[in-house]
Amino acid sequence: MGVAALAGQASATTRIPVLVIGTGYGGAVAALRLAQAGVDVHMVEMGLAWDTPGPDGTIFANMTNPDHRSYWLRTKTKQPLSNFLGFPVDKDISRYTGILDAEEFSGITVYQGRGVGGGSLVNGGMAVTPRRERFRAVLPSVDVDEMYNVYYPRANAVLGVNTVDPVWWETAECYRFARVGRKHAQRSGLQFVFVPSVYDFDYMKREAAGSAPRSALAAEVIYGNNHGKKTLQQTYLALAKATGRVTISPLHKVTSVTPTAGGGYTVAIDWLDTAGNTTASVTTTAAKVFFAAGSVGTSKLLTKLKATGGLPGLNNEIGKGWGDNGNVMCGRANHMWDPTGALQASMPTAGIDNWDAGGAFAEVAPIPTGMETYASLYLSITKNPHRAEFSWNATTGKVDLNWRTAWKQPAIEAAKTIFDKINAKEGTIYRTDLFGFCKTWGDQLTYHPLGGAVLNKATDNYGRLHGHPGLYVIDGALIPGNTSVNPFVTITALAERNIENIIANDL
Repeated sequence: MGVAALAGQASATTRIPVLVIGTGYGGAVAALRLAQAGVDVHMVEMGLAWDTPGPDGTIFANMTNPDHRSYWLRTKTKQPLSNFLGFPVDKDISRYTGILDAEEFSGITVYQGRGVGGGSLVNGGMAVTPRRERFRAVLPSVDVDEMYNVYYPRANAVLGVNTVDPVWWETAECYRFARVGRKHAQRSGLQFVFVPSVYDFDYMKREAAGSAPRSALAAEVIYGNNHGKKTLQQTYLALAKATGRVTISPLHKVTSVTPTAGGGYTVAIDWLDTAGNTTASVTTTAAKVFFAAGSVGTSKLLTKLKATGGLPGLNNEIGKGWGDNGNVMCGRANHMWDPTGALQASMPTAGIDNWDAGGAFAEVAPIPTGMETYASLYLSITKNPHRAEFSWNATTGKVDLNWRTAWKQPAIEAAKTIFDKINAKEGTIYRTDLFGFCKTWGDQLTYHPLGGAVLNKATDNYGRLHGHPGLYVIDGALIPGNTSVNPFVTITALAERNIENIIANDL
């Protein structure tokens, strides 16, 4: 259903029962469970549907040859590894509503998925459930037993989480880089752990054998994955659409949500073209609205609406508690006798867990350049205590975030508890050519934005926004800045928990 149809419904005598803003993990869970409960749901998504092949016959571009499909409304790529061997790697592209948004705030760039499926389109697929004993520090108001006995298993089942065959992994050329990472971690006395994934490893075996089109083995990850990866398009959203009660409208950007006389909410929506221009602006009415635009999208919209009077009942916790999941990146230069392989699977399978001793969990990440680099790359998740706040800037008419790059220092120190130790043991050094000129740490970015509408603060203990009945937050904005691991399974499981309560009590 497009904008015109939504506008038509707004003028009719009936209202949309539920409008979900965003199609990422939380929104997909809400849509599926509401539809199964007999409720008609309309989802609006700012990005594309990503269901039509481009001129090259594929839907998504790969990392080694990014094009207009790669970035959200940019004319130059902004790759997380911005340099290689002293040379910048970014290239000019056409402005387009591409799949990866590198949204720049003061002190930090936040990478987010744009399209039907949200972050599931662009992440590395690492489906990690946090250690049970660490969960209470993440969400202290949530029952741990319920999460681990009911909602994490439910989320993992629908997401299609699986694990790599360890026997195959031991000899697969595409995971040489990970085996080098394991050797170095274990020689330094660090815990190396395999982690589950939503990539279909049976498919990857066929890729490696040459019996299926390459995807993870063709450097497809942050700009989408054409085969093998089970995104929300193949899991929650497919099940939701199969109910016949869920409709998704891509290239629809919500700009306002305000109370309607007699109950419900008036929602203002811009209809975008693929250059990011607004081609129509309409309003519709919904009895209930779920904010699921991701931590940044949800927080920005709520911050704006509170400050400008659109939703005056929101409390003062809106916009607070935002964190970067402690993300920091680094690379190490290995010796010539430790090649990491020219062929590297773009889907990580393992990490180094030093959370208890040093406050860091590090993914052993690939560098899928198609050439031997003798380098090991890591994305660390750390126990960084810093939290930022969104605020409305009336002068610019935009929402600001007060993050400071200097706040990454605790993340760097935590990551050093792993990599200083490995370097000392192996006689190796950090790479200084990946994140800028003579720069050791990728401390200017995050892949894991969390918080901004924290559970049991900005909302009640199930995501109901204070002051406005019928409004809910159901995405990563609920989680206060850190999960100790990759966050999407926790976002999904928390959404399963919350929507079950909402359906039982609010419908």
